[in-house]
Amino acid sequence: MKNKDREIGIDGNLTSYGDREFSRYMRRAFLASAGFDKDDLQRPIIGIVDTSSDYNICHRQMPEMVAAVKRGVLQAGGLPLAFPTISLNEILTSPTTMLYRNLQAMDTEEMILAQPMDAVVLLGGCDKTVPAQAMAAVSANRPCIFEVAGPMLAGHWRGERLGACTDCRRLWGRYRAGDLSKEEIKEVEAGLCFTGGTCMVMGTASTMACLMETLGLMLPGGSSPPHASGQRLKHCVASGRCAVELARKNIRPKQILTRAAFVNAVKVLMALAGSTNTIVHLLAIARRAGVALSLDDFQAASEQVPVLVNCKPAGQKYMEDFHHAGGTPTLMKALESVLDPSAATITGKTVGQLLAEYSEPDDRQSVIQSMASPLRPPGGIAIVYGSLAPDGAVIKTAAASADLLHHRGPAVVFESPEDAAQRIDDPSLGITPQHVMVLRNAGPVGAGMPEVGSLPIPRYLAEQGVRDMVRVSDARMSGTAYGSIILHCAPEAAVGGPLALVQNGDPIEFNLTERRIDLDIGDDEMARRRSKYVAPSVPERGWKRLYAEHVLQANLGADLDFL
Repeated sequence: MKNKDREIGIDGNLTSYGDREFSRYMRRAFLASAGFDKDDLQRPIIGIVDTSSDYNICHRQMPEMVAAVKRGVLQAGGLPLAFPTISLNEILTSPTTMLYRNLQAMDTEEMILAQPMDAVVLLGGCDKTVPAQAMAAVSANRPCIFEVAGPMLAGHWRGERLGACTDCRRLWGRYRAGDLSKEEIKEVEAGLCFTGGTCMVMGTASTMACLMETLGLMLPGGSSPPHASGQRLKHCVASGRCAVELARKNIRPKQILTRAAFVNAVKVLMALAGSTNTIVHLLAIARRAGVALSLDDFQAASEQVPVLVNCKPAGQKYMEDFHHAGGTPTLMKALESVLDPSAATITGKTVGQLLAEYSEPDDRQSVIQSMASPLRPPGGIAIVYGSLAPDGAVIKTAAASADLLHHRGPAVVFESPEDAAQRIDDPSLGITPQHVMVLRNAGPVGAGMPEVGSLPIPRYLAEQGVRDMVRVSDARMSGTAYGSIILHCAPEAAVGGPLALVQNGDPIEFNLTERRIDLDIGDDEMARRRSKYVAPSVPERGWKRLYAEHVLQANLGADLDFL
């Protein structure tokens, strides 16, 4: 059977034997061994991307989710076929999952295109899985729907609610400062992660889930139900049913992912005070969709949209609180006046039509605020430029210290994440709170762009009560982190960006009001140093070499140039 420009059903993407009828014959013969009969094979084929992995604790209940999606597919008259892809897990992957995001995107895209499926349900959750799947989905451009693992439930320690990983960073900082004992930090370790699921604060996983819902590729209400809840499984069933309808109607992601959809997502990001990592991810997804999106679009949204969501690290609550307050639908209703109602969604309704069905935030809750009474004024994330970041850098101002948003101080330079780990606590460096800590060679080419931008406060300063300092790098930081940290400096040091030219003691000035981050050494000295710059060598072989030779800079989404 054919649907417009493609063959659908089990005869799609036939194996090449030089004889199409033989390929069909062989396919049915082998499927018969798995118990599939003629009636089964006449149904729409729905692929299910299964990112179950013993290494991916965030996806602990993924098998239940796959089963629930299959139930929905069968109810709607489809045939569900699950298949594995790379499953990226933040905690058990070295050196960083960001190095492998594009590899998972390639894996997922190729498997969607190589196997017979009329639509695909993408089950992700942990930080890089959803961006990778979104990049793959738009490139493959097959009917698709997203479902996420959902957040953990909050943990507890001595009467205090805990959320990974904002509270783990906060309490680890207290341990480094000597405020907590080894025994106490062990207790914290045991209480942080109460259930399976993604981090239960507004980190990258939670932010990306909210943005996929905003982009229109997820059924309403899907971003926030906890991993362990029945609501999560019910949403999986609904996604399975929807996938069959998408297959029958041949609704493709490029029909949904318009500029209006991306601008709406950027505005929701600002209202969430969400993870800065999602800036890189949205840029990559938009680039694949052929949609013009730049850092300036993020700045424009930041200046317009206040912070409305009271979730850590910019607020005090957790994702389960956000869910019970109404989740992304209620947040989008609060933002109705600034969202583009014409954006399409996989439901067949526009954003405007869906918003007509949503409710305003309830005054009795304190998690989702209104535009008239925001948690914080506009400007939760800022894009800065200057001689240290000609192509832009990012700071999450909602998680920074107000007294450090205009700061001038001498640089103390770390050559790599490893260098920082070895030397940052060395008192002989003489680091003071006035210093600007500079980390380089941690960008896409230099190191795969790990989450090392939130350098720890030197132990001897932490013990004196110092809790924040200005830090500048070409790296990322976790969406769960906080601090006065300028990230994603582009171009990065490993390709000759200005970060490569900084020397200890150089004056660096950060001015949020003017949105500047400058290395104040003069043009002549900058040129002299640049003339002596020697680029580092790339890895010798394998994925790391391919990545280093073809990855784009952070301000372009850090995708591979040939994708």
